[in-house]
Amino acid sequence: MRTKRKVSLTIDEDIYTAIDKASKTLNLAKSQLAQEAFSLWLKKQTEALMAKGYEEMAEEDKAFADVTFEAQREILK
Repeated sequence: MRTKRKVSLTIDEDIYTAIDKASKTLNLAKSQLAQEAFSLWLKKQTEALMAKGYEEMAEEDKAFADVTFEAQREILK
């Protein structure tokens, strides 16, 4: 069973107004909107970190391939 925790936030007035309007328009509690926003943000951050990691791994793999290719060329001379 999931447990809920209460948090207190200080946000800009314009953001609060937009959240309040969205809450009423979508008939959702502000806490539900906040939870969805935090979940989306966390997912985006995780995806960005993973993409960066994959890019770094690709660079390392390319460098390793270049070294081994050059070594193989030297052996085959």
